[in-house]
Amino acid sequence: MNPRAIQDDYVEEFSHCYGCGRLNEHGLQVKSYWDGDEAVCTYTPEPYHIAVPGYVYGGLIASLIDCHCIGTAAAAAARATGHEMGTPPLPRYVTAALHVDYVRPTPLGVPLEVRARATEIKGRKVVVTATLSAEGEVRARGEVVAVQIPEDMAPE
Repeated sequence: MNPRAIQDDYVEEFSHCYGCGRLNEHGLQVKSYWDGDEAVCTYTPEPYHIAVPGYVYGGLIASLIDCHCIGTAAAAAARATGHEMGTPPLPRYVTAALHVDYVRPTPLGVPLEVRARATEIKGRKVVVTATLSAEGEVRARGEVVAVQIPEDMAPE
């Protein structure tokens, strides 16, 4: 795996996301890395990410899938155009749609692994599917439709 996270190649103006922004000191600091044709992210929830005793809050699971898939979309789109990974800036994407299926309860206190791959790249849109696993078992599946950030959202 590349030692540089996908999110490290976002320009500063787009590095404030609560989930994956490296400049958001209060955020989750999601970091995604290429592993072959997939991107992988490992995240260990804190005790306060609780739903019921012993289990992870579903909103955290959705956030991890969302931000990891957005990073995967940016990297996959860049890769499709011949952009060399580790060479900023990456195109920035935002979520157009997020769908999460919770397959089984996710235990708290263990590392979670999110794996994602782009299944469609078409124009400004990238569709990404993901699985979130804990203790070797899939706990959630997700799909994100990502779109390249609209010009009116870009900083001046």
